[in-house]
Amino acid sequence: MVSLPSKVPASNWGLRSFLKKLGPGIVTGASDDDPSGIATYSQVGAQFGFAMLWTMVFSYPLMAAIQEISARVGRVTGCGISANLRRYYPKWLLYVVLICMLAGNIVNLGADVGAMGTSATLLLPGRDWMYVVVFGIGSLILQVYVPYSRYVKYLKWLTLSLFAYVATAFFVKLSWRQALYSTLFPHFEWSKPYLTGLIAVLGTTISPYLFFWQASQEVEEVKNNSGEKSLTKAPRQAPAQFQRIRADTYLGMAFSNIVAFFIILTTAATLHAHGILQVDSAAQAAAALAPFAGHWAVALFVCGMIGTGMLAIPVLAGSAAYAMGETFQWRASLEDRPHAAPRFYLVIAAATLIGVSFNFLHVDPIKALFWAAVLNGIFAAPIMGVVVHMATSPRVMGKFVVPAYLRVMGWIATLVMFAACIAFFVLLK
Repeated sequence: MVSLPSKVPASNWGLRSFLKKLGPGIVTGASDDDPSGIATYSQVGAQFGFAMLWTMVFSYPLMAAIQEISARVGRVTGCGISANLRRYYPKWLLYVVLICMLAGNIVNLGADVGAMGTSATLLLPGRDWMYVVVFGIGSLILQVYVPYSRYVKYLKWLTLSLFAYVATAFFVKLSWRQALYSTLFPHFEWSKPYLTGLIAVLGTTISPYLFFWQASQEVEEVKNNSGEKSLTKAPRQAPAQFQRIRADTYLGMAFSNIVAFFIILTTAATLHAHGILQVDSAAQAAAALAPFAGHWAVALFVCGMIGTGMLAIPVLAGSAAYAMGETFQWRASLEDRPHAAPRFYLVIAAATLIGVSFNFLHVDPIKALFWAAVLNGIFAAPIMGVVVHMATSPRVMGKFVVPAYLRVMGWIATLVMFAACIAFFVLLK
Protein backbone atom coordinates (compact mmCIF):
# COMPACT_ATOMS: atom_id res chain seq x y z
CA MET A 1 0.00 0.00 0.00
CA VAL A 2 1.29 3.48 -0.91
CA SER A 3 1.17 5.88 2.04
CA LEU A 4 0.38 9.56 1.63
CA PRO A 5 3.00 12.14 2.58
CA SER A 6 2.64 12.98 6.27
CA LYS A 7 2.48 16.74 5.65
CA VAL A 8 -0.38 16.55 3.14
CA PRO A 9 -3.84 15.66 4.47
CA ALA A 10 -5.66 12.97 2.55
CA SER A 11 -8.49 15.36 1.72
CA ASN A 12 -6.04 17.86 0.16
CA TRP A 13 -4.32 15.12 -1.77
CA GLY A 14 -7.66 13.99 -3.15
CA LEU A 15 -8.59 17.55 -4.15
CA ARG A 16 -5.20 18.13 -5.80
CA SER A 17 -5.47 14.83 -7.63
CA PHE A 18 -8.94 15.76 -8.87
CA LEU A 19 -7.90 19.26 -9.99
CA LYS A 20 -4.82 17.89 -11.73
CA LYS A 21 -7.00 15.66 -13.89
CA LEU A 22 -9.14 18.57 -15.05
CA GLY A 23 -8.10 20.27 -18.25
CA PRO A 24 -9.92 20.79 -21.57
CA GLY A 25 -13.31 21.51 -19.97
CA ILE A 26 -11.96 24.15 -17.59
CA VAL A 27 -9.99 25.93 -20.32
CA THR A 28 -12.96 25.75 -22.68
CA GLY A 29 -15.25 27.21 -20.01
CA ALA A 30 -12.82 30.05 -19.28
CA SER A 31 -12.38 30.89 -22.97
CA ASP A 32 -16.16 30.84 -23.47
CA ASP A 33 -16.42 34.11 -21.49
CA ASP A 34 -14.26 35.86 -24.07
CA PRO A 35 -14.64 39.56 -25.01
CA SER A 36 -17.48 38.59 -27.35
CA GLY A 37 -19.26 36.93 -24.44
CA ILE A 38 -18.66 39.86 -22.08
CA ALA A 39 -20.02 42.32 -24.67
CA THR A 40 -23.03 40.15 -25.49
CA TYR A 41 -24.03 39.58 -21.88
CA SER A 42 -23.50 43.28 -21.11
CA GLN A 43 -25.67 44.28 -24.06
CA VAL A 44 -28.61 42.01 -23.23
CA GLY A 45 -28.39 42.99 -19.55
CA ALA A 46 -28.51 46.68 -20.47
CA GLN A 47 -31.21 46.26 -23.11
CA PHE A 48 -33.55 43.75 -21.47
CA GLY A 49 -32.71 43.98 -17.78
CA PHE A 50 -33.33 40.71 -15.94
CA ALA A 51 -35.42 39.32 -18.81
CA MET A 52 -32.65 37.05 -20.18
CA LEU A 53 -31.29 35.67 -16.91
CA TRP A 54 -33.24 32.48 -17.59
CA THR A 55 -31.01 31.72 -20.58
CA MET A 56 -28.07 30.93 -18.30
CA VAL A 57 -29.99 28.21 -16.47
CA PHE A 58 -31.64 26.97 -19.65
CA SER A 59 -28.44 26.83 -21.70
CA TYR A 60 -26.27 25.15 -19.06
CA PRO A 61 -27.38 21.52 -19.56
CA LEU A 62 -27.44 22.04 -23.33
CA MET A 63 -23.92 23.47 -23.59
CA ALA A 64 -22.54 20.96 -21.08
CA ALA A 65 -24.08 18.08 -23.03
CA ILE A 66 -22.73 19.19 -26.42
CA GLN A 67 -19.27 19.77 -24.93
CA GLU A 68 -19.28 16.35 -23.26
CA ILE A 69 -20.35 14.82 -26.57
CA SER A 70 -17.48 16.60 -28.37
CA ALA A 71 -14.98 15.47 -25.73
CA ARG A 72 -16.18 11.86 -25.99
CA VAL A 73 -15.77 11.91 -29.78
CA GLY A 74 -12.14 12.96 -29.39
CA ARG A 75 -11.31 10.55 -26.56
CA VAL A 76 -13.06 7.52 -28.05
CA THR A 77 -11.78 7.84 -31.62
CA GLY A 78 -8.44 9.51 -30.95
CA CYS A 79 -9.36 11.97 -33.72
CA GLY A 80 -10.92 15.41 -33.82
CA ILE A 81 -14.26 16.28 -35.36
CA SER A 82 -12.85 17.19 -38.78
CA ALA A 83 -10.84 13.96 -38.97
CA ASN A 84 -13.95 11.92 -38.26
CA LEU A 85 -15.89 13.90 -40.83
CA ARG A 86 -13.19 13.14 -43.39
CA ARG A 87 -13.26 9.43 -42.55
CA TYR A 88 -16.98 8.75 -42.35
CA TYR A 89 -18.93 11.50 -44.10
CA PRO A 90 -19.22 12.96 -47.61
CA LYS A 91 -16.55 15.47 -48.57
CA TRP A 92 -19.07 18.18 -49.33
CA LEU A 93 -20.33 18.03 -45.74
CA LEU A 94 -16.78 18.23 -44.39
CA TYR A 95 -16.06 21.34 -46.46
CA VAL A 96 -19.35 23.05 -45.55
CA VAL A 97 -18.71 22.50 -41.84
CA LEU A 98 -15.10 23.62 -42.22
CA ILE A 99 -16.02 26.84 -44.05
CA CYS A 100 -18.73 27.74 -41.50
CA MET A 101 -16.38 27.07 -38.62
CA LEU A 102 -13.47 29.04 -40.13
CA ALA A 103 -15.68 32.01 -40.98
CA GLY A 104 -17.13 32.16 -37.48
CA ASN A 105 -13.73 31.78 -35.84
CA ILE A 106 -11.98 34.49 -37.84
CA VAL A 107 -14.78 37.02 -37.35
CA ASN A 108 -14.93 36.19 -33.62
CA LEU A 109 -11.14 36.45 -33.32
CA GLY A 110 -11.08 39.81 -35.06
CA ALA A 111 -13.85 41.15 -32.83
CA ASP A 112 -12.07 39.91 -29.70
CA VAL A 113 -8.75 41.54 -30.64
CA GLY A 114 -10.52 44.78 -31.50
CA ALA A 115 -12.28 44.84 -28.13
CA MET A 116 -9.02 44.18 -26.33
CA GLY A 117 -7.40 47.10 -28.15
CA THR A 118 -10.27 49.46 -27.39
CA SER A 119 -10.32 48.39 -23.74
CA ALA A 120 -6.58 48.99 -23.36
CA THR A 121 -7.03 52.65 -24.34
CA LEU A 122 -9.13 53.14 -21.20
CA LEU A 123 -5.95 52.71 -19.16
CA LEU A 124 -3.03 53.41 -21.47
CA PRO A 125 -2.13 56.26 -23.85
CA GLY A 126 -2.20 55.66 -27.57
CA ARG A 127 -4.62 54.62 -30.31
CA ASP A 128 -6.67 51.45 -30.23
CA TRP A 129 -5.17 50.17 -33.50
CA MET A 130 -1.73 50.10 -31.85
CA TYR A 131 -2.97 47.74 -29.13
CA VAL A 132 -4.87 45.65 -31.69
CA VAL A 133 -1.57 44.98 -33.46
CA VAL A 134 0.30 44.40 -30.18
CA PHE A 135 -2.26 41.88 -28.87
CA GLY A 136 -2.63 40.16 -32.23
CA ILE A 137 1.10 39.78 -32.91
CA GLY A 138 1.86 39.08 -29.24
CA SER A 139 -0.69 36.30 -29.10
CA LEU A 140 0.64 34.83 -32.34
CA ILE A 141 4.22 34.78 -31.02
CA LEU A 142 3.07 33.07 -27.82
CA GLN A 143 1.12 30.46 -29.80
CA VAL A 144 4.10 29.71 -32.01
CA TYR A 145 6.90 29.68 -29.44
CA VAL A 146 5.25 28.77 -26.11
CA PRO A 147 3.21 25.58 -25.63
CA TYR A 148 -0.38 26.59 -24.93
CA SER A 149 -0.53 24.28 -21.91
CA ARG A 150 2.26 26.33 -20.29
CA TYR A 151 1.20 29.94 -20.72
CA VAL A 152 -2.52 29.25 -20.21
CA LYS A 153 -1.74 28.52 -16.55
CA TYR A 154 -0.83 32.16 -16.03
CA LEU A 155 -3.54 33.72 -18.16
CA LYS A 156 -6.23 31.96 -16.13
CA TRP A 157 -5.43 34.29 -13.22
CA LEU A 158 -6.43 37.33 -15.26
CA THR A 159 -9.85 35.82 -15.92
CA LEU A 160 -10.52 35.87 -12.17
CA SER A 161 -11.16 39.57 -12.59
CA LEU A 162 -14.49 38.57 -14.14
CA PHE A 163 -15.67 37.67 -10.64
CA ALA A 164 -15.84 41.41 -10.02
CA TYR A 165 -19.25 41.15 -11.71
CA VAL A 166 -20.29 38.67 -9.03
CA ALA A 167 -19.13 41.02 -6.27
CA THR A 168 -20.80 44.06 -7.86
CA ALA A 169 -24.20 42.36 -7.65
CA PHE A 170 -23.96 42.57 -3.85
CA PHE A 171 -23.01 46.27 -3.89
CA VAL A 172 -25.92 47.58 -5.94
CA LYS A 173 -29.55 47.93 -5.10
CA LEU A 174 -31.51 45.30 -6.96
CA SER A 175 -34.60 43.19 -6.45
CA TRP A 176 -33.28 39.69 -5.83
CA ARG A 177 -36.86 38.45 -5.83
CA GLN A 178 -37.42 39.84 -9.33
CA ALA A 179 -34.07 38.48 -10.49
CA LEU A 180 -34.89 35.01 -9.17
CA TYR A 181 -38.33 35.13 -10.79
CA SER A 182 -36.82 36.12 -14.16
CA THR A 183 -34.28 33.30 -13.81
CA LEU A 184 -36.82 30.58 -13.09
CA PHE A 185 -39.73 31.79 -15.26
CA PRO A 186 -38.63 32.60 -18.81
CA HIS A 187 -39.82 35.81 -20.41
CA PHE A 188 -40.11 35.70 -24.20
CA GLU A 189 -40.78 38.43 -26.74
CA TRP A 190 -41.59 37.82 -30.38
CA SER A 191 -39.50 40.70 -31.65
CA LYS A 192 -36.38 41.04 -33.77
CA PRO A 193 -34.27 42.72 -31.01
CA TYR A 194 -35.16 40.04 -28.47
CA LEU A 195 -34.54 37.12 -30.84
CA THR A 196 -31.28 38.69 -32.02
CA GLY A 197 -30.17 38.98 -28.40
CA LEU A 198 -31.28 35.41 -27.71
CA ILE A 199 -29.28 34.02 -30.65
CA ALA A 200 -26.27 36.10 -29.57
CA VAL A 201 -26.47 34.66 -26.04
CA LEU A 202 -26.85 31.10 -27.31
CA GLY A 203 -24.13 31.68 -29.92
CA THR A 204 -21.60 32.90 -27.37
CA THR A 205 -22.38 30.11 -24.86
CA ILE A 206 -22.70 27.29 -27.40
CA SER A 207 -20.06 28.25 -29.97
CA PRO A 208 -18.87 25.91 -32.77
CA TYR A 209 -15.17 26.54 -32.11
CA LEU A 210 -15.60 25.12 -28.61
CA PHE A 211 -16.77 21.75 -30.01
CA PHE A 212 -13.70 21.43 -32.22
CA TRP A 213 -11.37 22.68 -29.51
CA GLN A 214 -12.50 20.29 -26.80
CA ALA A 215 -12.44 17.26 -29.09
CA SER A 216 -8.95 18.17 -30.31
CA GLN A 217 -7.69 18.73 -26.77
CA GLU A 218 -8.84 15.26 -25.79
CA VAL A 219 -6.82 13.96 -28.72
CA GLU A 220 -3.83 15.95 -27.43
CA GLU A 221 -4.28 14.35 -24.00
CA VAL A 222 -4.03 10.93 -25.64
CA LYS A 223 -0.92 11.89 -27.63
CA ASN A 224 0.95 13.61 -24.81
CA ASN A 225 0.30 11.25 -21.89
CA SER A 226 2.12 7.93 -21.97
CA GLY A 227 -0.10 4.95 -21.38
CA GLU A 228 -3.24 6.66 -22.66
CA LYS A 229 -4.86 5.59 -25.92
CA SER A 230 -8.08 6.18 -27.76
CA LEU A 231 -10.84 4.19 -26.10
CA THR A 232 -11.45 2.10 -29.19
CA LYS A 233 -7.91 0.74 -28.60
CA ALA A 234 -7.98 0.77 -24.80
CA PRO A 235 -11.60 0.14 -23.73
CA ARG A 236 -10.60 -0.55 -20.11
CA GLN A 237 -9.77 3.14 -19.70
CA ALA A 238 -13.32 4.15 -20.61
CA PRO A 239 -15.01 4.33 -17.15
CA ALA A 240 -12.28 6.52 -15.64
CA GLN A 241 -12.02 8.75 -18.71
CA PHE A 242 -15.77 9.27 -19.05
CA GLN A 243 -15.97 10.15 -15.36
CA ARG A 244 -13.13 12.65 -15.74
CA ILE A 245 -14.64 14.17 -18.90
CA ARG A 246 -18.02 14.57 -17.22
CA ALA A 247 -16.58 16.30 -14.13
CA ASP A 248 -14.22 18.45 -16.18
CA THR A 249 -16.89 19.55 -18.65
CA TYR A 250 -19.71 20.24 -16.23
CA LEU A 251 -17.42 22.17 -13.87
CA GLY A 252 -15.96 24.25 -16.72
CA MET A 253 -19.37 25.07 -18.17
CA ALA A 254 -20.73 25.93 -14.71
CA PHE A 255 -17.86 28.39 -14.22
CA SER A 256 -18.66 29.94 -17.59
CA ASN A 257 -22.38 30.33 -16.99
CA ILE A 258 -22.10 31.60 -13.41
CA VAL A 259 -19.87 34.44 -14.62
CA ALA A 260 -22.21 35.11 -17.57
CA PHE A 261 -25.24 35.15 -15.24
CA PHE A 262 -23.67 37.81 -13.05
CA ILE A 263 -22.57 39.93 -16.02
CA ILE A 264 -26.22 40.07 -17.15
CA LEU A 265 -27.42 40.64 -13.59
CA THR A 266 -24.89 43.40 -12.88
CA THR A 267 -25.43 45.31 -16.11
CA ALA A 268 -29.20 45.02 -15.64
CA ALA A 269 -28.93 46.47 -12.12
CA THR A 270 -26.55 49.27 -13.11
CA LEU A 271 -26.92 50.22 -16.78
CA HIS A 272 -30.53 49.18 -17.49
CA ALA A 273 -31.77 50.54 -14.16
CA HIS A 274 -30.33 53.97 -15.03
CA GLY A 275 -31.80 54.08 -18.53
CA ILE A 276 -28.69 52.98 -20.44
CA LEU A 277 -30.23 50.46 -22.82
CA GLN A 278 -27.45 50.30 -25.39
CA VAL A 279 -23.78 49.54 -24.70
CA ASP A 280 -21.92 51.62 -27.27
CA SER A 281 -18.42 51.65 -25.80
CA ALA A 282 -16.01 49.76 -23.61
CA ALA A 283 -16.19 52.59 -21.09
CA GLN A 284 -19.95 52.07 -20.71
CA ALA A 285 -19.46 48.35 -20.17
CA ALA A 286 -16.74 49.02 -17.60
CA ALA A 287 -19.03 51.43 -15.74
CA ALA A 288 -21.16 48.47 -14.66
CA LEU A 289 -18.39 47.54 -12.19
CA ALA A 290 -18.17 51.00 -10.60
CA PRO A 291 -20.48 50.29 -7.60
CA PHE A 292 -18.08 47.60 -6.41
CA ALA A 293 -14.69 48.66 -7.72
CA GLY A 294 -14.98 52.46 -7.87
CA HIS A 295 -12.01 53.93 -9.70
CA TRP A 296 -10.64 50.39 -10.08
CA ALA A 297 -13.64 49.43 -12.25
CA VAL A 298 -11.90 50.23 -15.52
CA ALA A 299 -8.76 48.31 -14.50
CA LEU A 300 -10.77 45.22 -13.58
CA PHE A 301 -12.75 45.42 -16.80
CA VAL A 302 -9.59 45.77 -18.90
CA CYS A 303 -7.95 42.82 -17.09
CA GLY A 304 -11.02 40.72 -17.81
CA MET A 305 -11.15 41.67 -21.48
CA ILE A 306 -7.42 41.14 -22.04
CA GLY A 307 -7.22 37.95 -19.96
CA THR A 308 -10.17 36.24 -21.61
CA GLY A 309 -9.08 37.53 -25.00
CA MET A 310 -5.57 36.11 -24.66
CA LEU A 311 -7.16 32.80 -23.64
CA ALA A 312 -9.68 32.82 -26.46
CA ILE A 313 -7.47 33.87 -29.39
CA PRO A 314 -5.37 30.66 -29.27
CA VAL A 315 -8.57 28.64 -28.90
CA LEU A 316 -10.14 30.35 -31.93
CA ALA A 317 -7.01 30.20 -34.10
CA GLY A 318 -6.01 26.79 -32.75
CA SER A 319 -9.38 25.15 -33.34
CA ALA A 320 -9.31 26.49 -36.92
CA ALA A 321 -5.83 25.02 -37.40
CA TYR A 322 -6.82 21.68 -35.88
CA ALA A 323 -9.82 21.53 -38.22
CA MET A 324 -7.67 22.30 -41.28
CA GLY A 325 -4.93 19.90 -40.19
CA GLU A 326 -7.38 17.04 -39.63
CA THR A 327 -9.15 17.76 -42.92
CA PHE A 328 -5.98 17.64 -45.01
CA GLN A 329 -4.09 15.15 -42.79
CA TRP A 330 -1.36 17.54 -41.68
CA ARG A 331 0.56 17.19 -38.45
CA ALA A 332 -1.37 19.35 -36.02
CA SER A 333 -0.55 20.08 -32.39
CA LEU A 334 0.01 23.18 -30.26
CA GLU A 335 2.65 21.20 -28.39
CA ASP A 336 4.74 20.78 -31.58
CA ARG A 337 7.47 23.18 -32.61
CA PRO A 338 6.72 25.26 -35.74
CA HIS A 339 9.26 23.36 -37.87
CA ALA A 340 7.49 20.08 -37.01
CA ALA A 341 4.03 21.32 -38.04
CA PRO A 342 4.59 24.26 -40.43
CA ARG A 343 1.20 24.16 -42.19
CA PHE A 344 -0.64 23.95 -38.87
CA TYR A 345 1.11 27.08 -37.60
CA LEU A 346 0.63 28.79 -40.95
CA VAL A 347 -3.15 28.47 -40.49
CA ILE A 348 -2.85 29.90 -36.96
CA ALA A 349 -0.86 32.85 -38.33
CA ALA A 350 -3.28 33.41 -41.20
CA ALA A 351 -6.38 33.25 -38.97
CA THR A 352 -4.85 35.65 -36.45
CA LEU A 353 -3.61 38.15 -39.03
CA ILE A 354 -6.87 38.13 -41.02
CA GLY A 355 -8.78 38.66 -37.79
CA VAL A 356 -6.51 41.57 -36.85
CA SER A 357 -6.91 43.11 -40.29
CA PHE A 358 -10.71 43.28 -39.88
CA ASN A 359 -10.14 45.98 -37.28
CA PHE A 360 -8.84 48.34 -39.94
CA LEU A 361 -12.23 48.33 -41.71
CA HIS A 362 -13.54 50.84 -39.16
CA VAL A 363 -16.16 48.52 -37.69
CA ASP A 364 -17.53 49.44 -34.26
CA PRO A 365 -15.77 46.98 -31.89
CA ILE A 366 -18.71 46.57 -29.48
CA LYS A 367 -21.17 45.92 -32.31
CA ALA A 368 -18.64 43.57 -33.93
CA LEU A 369 -18.49 41.50 -30.74
CA PHE A 370 -22.27 41.22 -30.54
CA TRP A 371 -22.70 40.27 -34.20
CA ALA A 372 -19.85 37.77 -33.97
CA ALA A 373 -21.92 36.01 -31.30
CA VAL A 374 -24.99 36.11 -33.58
CA LEU A 375 -22.95 34.58 -36.42
CA ASN A 376 -21.74 31.81 -34.11
CA GLY A 377 -25.35 31.11 -33.13
CA ILE A 378 -26.39 30.76 -36.77
CA PHE A 379 -23.48 28.45 -37.64
CA ALA A 380 -23.82 26.40 -34.45
CA ALA A 381 -27.08 24.63 -35.27
CA PRO A 382 -26.00 22.62 -38.37
CA ILE A 383 -22.57 21.86 -36.88
CA MET A 384 -24.21 20.59 -33.68
CA GLY A 385 -26.42 18.28 -35.74
CA VAL A 386 -23.34 16.77 -37.39
CA VAL A 387 -21.50 16.33 -34.06
CA VAL A 388 -24.46 14.66 -32.34
CA HIS A 389 -25.01 12.34 -35.30
CA MET A 390 -21.32 11.43 -35.22
CA ALA A 391 -21.44 10.66 -31.49
CA THR A 392 -24.47 8.39 -31.91
CA SER A 393 -23.03 6.46 -34.87
CA PRO A 394 -21.66 2.95 -34.11
CA ARG A 395 -19.58 3.26 -37.28
CA VAL A 396 -17.68 6.18 -35.73
CA MET A 397 -17.84 5.41 -32.01
CA GLY A 398 -17.97 1.60 -32.01
CA LYS A 399 -19.50 0.35 -28.77
CA PHE A 400 -18.94 3.75 -27.13
CA VAL A 401 -21.84 5.62 -28.71
CA VAL A 402 -23.04 8.28 -26.30
CA PRO A 403 -25.62 7.18 -23.70
CA ALA A 404 -29.31 8.03 -23.99
CA TYR A 405 -29.21 11.13 -21.78
CA LEU A 406 -26.52 12.73 -23.95
CA ARG A 407 -28.30 11.71 -27.13
CA VAL A 408 -31.53 13.35 -25.95
CA MET A 409 -29.85 16.52 -24.63
CA GLY A 410 -27.67 16.81 -27.74
CA TRP A 411 -30.66 16.72 -30.09
CA ILE A 412 -32.66 19.08 -27.87
CA ALA A 413 -29.77 21.57 -27.93
CA THR A 414 -29.56 21.28 -31.72
CA LEU A 415 -33.30 21.78 -32.19
CA VAL A 416 -33.28 24.80 -29.85
CA MET A 417 -30.54 26.45 -31.93
CA PHE A 418 -32.37 25.65 -35.18
CA ALA A 419 -35.65 27.04 -33.79
CA ALA A 420 -34.01 30.28 -32.64
CA CYS A 421 -32.32 30.76 -36.02
CA ILE A 422 -35.53 30.06 -37.98
CA ALA A 423 -37.47 32.52 -35.80
CA PHE A 424 -34.78 35.14 -36.32
CA PHE A 425 -34.82 34.80 -40.10
CA VAL A 426 -38.64 34.84 -40.17
CA LEU A 427 -38.65 38.20 -38.35
CA LEU A 428 -35.80 39.47 -40.50
CA LYS A 429 -38.02 39.45 -43.59
